[in-house]
Amino acid sequence: MLLWPAVLELARRIGATHPRWALWGGCLVIFGLFTRIFQYGTDHLAFHVVDSQGLPTALAVIDDYYVAWRDVGWHPFRMLSGAVVVGWVVLAIGAYRSGALGLGRSLSLAVVSILALGTLKGTQIPQSLIAAAGLCIAFIPLGVGLLREGPRPSNRALFWIAVLLALFVLGQFYAPRG
Repeated sequence: MLLWPAVLELARRIGATHPRWALWGGCLVIFGLFTRIFQYGTDHLAFHVVDSQGLPTALAVIDDYYVAWRDVGWHPFRMLSGAVVVGWVVLAIGAYRSGALGLGRSLSLAVVSILALGTLKGTQIPQSLIAAAGLCIAFIPLGVGLLREGPRPSNRALFWIAVLLALFVLGQFYAPRG
């Protein structure tokens, strides 16, 4: 969910010289990220069903979920699952061709396409670690560079960022559990 700003910034940089690569790569990745959010929601459901009703019930729920998808034949998130795989590669090619990322960081971005898709997937080790490392190699230097390019925030803005961050962190510990 938090990758979309990085994808948009990279697409913006690619678009300066290669607008079609930027458009296609950015759109495919962002649509694919919507699919990932949906899949993580079903993962969340499955884990809660395990906690509340046990593993056999959770397996039956997920099996019924997959059967329902097959019976419908068409589902927007099912249709977009491959978008993120292709999108990372298109974005990486565009990043390299435009000079937004060098060869190594572009290849690292393309490696993200190996991450497994679907409900209760995406946690295979070392595949997931390699994909996460690829994201870090590609996007962390981009983010640091973006922060250095912009103006320094005022002390007042930094204060409020710290306050909101502290409230967010505290909210994670003291949020009501339902």
